[in-house]
Amino acid sequence: MKVGIVGASGYAGETLVKLLLGHPRVELAAVTSRTHAGKALSQVIPAVRGVDRGIRFVASDPAALAAGDIPLFFLALPHGAAAEFARALVGAGKRVIDLSADFRVADLATHERYYGKHAAPELLAQARYVLPELSPPGWKEAARIVASPGCYPTSILIPLVPLLRDKVVSREHIVANSFSGVSGAGRKVDEAYLFVERIESAKAYGLVMHRHLSEIEEQLELLTGAKTVIQFNPHLAPMRHGIATTITVPAAPGATVESLYASWRGAYGAAPFVQLLASGETPDTGHVVGTNRIDMSAVHDPRTGNFVITSAEDNLIKGTAGQAVQTMNLWYGFGETEGLR
Repeated sequence: MKVGIVGASGYAGETLVKLLLGHPRVELAAVTSRTHAGKALSQVIPAVRGVDRGIRFVASDPAALAAGDIPLFFLALPHGAAAEFARALVGAGKRVIDLSADFRVADLATHERYYGKHAAPELLAQARYVLPELSPPGWKEAARIVASPGCYPTSILIPLVPLLRDKVVSREHIVANSFSGVSGAGRKVDEAYLFVERIESAKAYGLVMHRHLSEIEEQLELLTGAKTVIQFNPHLAPMRHGIATTITVPAAPGATVESLYASWRGAYGAAPFVQLLASGETPDTGHVVGTNRIDMSAVHDPRTGNFVITSAEDNLIKGTAGQAVQTMNLWYGFGETEGLR
């Protein structure tokens, strides 16, 4: 099956290129870039020399892509820009997996409060937010656009959702502290993300109303059946890749570490990309970088009555590009792990 990537020169796009070139079921047939049109793929992404099959970048032209024979496009674009391409591609009968935030929030008012005016609100009804381990299966038939989750939300929703569903934890006083590698900000020239500025330096940012909070809280409500408010504290860490998240949440009356792990096993016993570590063994970003895996564990603090839950993932793979490929596999009936191991 032919696939294309719009915006293939950013960090997420580059990761998609590498994954799709090695995927046994698809042919990477188009990569686009406004700045690199005409250049060889291997010139812009030297890591794919020898396996790039002579692919060259083409201009990012929605109408031209819509007129071609590629049935599925990945949009690795900034929010706001993706909607323009989605409108043209879906209008031509194509399917879209969007890695931006344009279709992650179903409620238009919430989207506009966090991101500003939506560029294609008429497409929201055709979009489905898909977190492969948690989304109800009906999305496969209903979606023309798949909104692929953000990296921070993935690290929070996968641990929390089963526990809220099974009433193992409280819905109140949930605090999530997350640390991201600098690649999460994308490929851009900005003093704040220069190596000499970030090394030996860590800081909180986007406090109180980080944009991913809209996505996290909407999905917690949709997936667990009740409104849930959390305190989300993102941090920038001096590392290239990875998300490390620590969630502190009160245990429900009578809940134990054993009942928490039983809830996780019930939800993820057959999930190939979720690894449950023993209580007390905390996940490490160094162990998940380069994989489509999320590792997680939990301990109980008898002094405070809280569970302390930790998770780790690669922000560019399980948090972005790998998860999008995982979704493609499920959408088209491929093996869930194909191209990801």
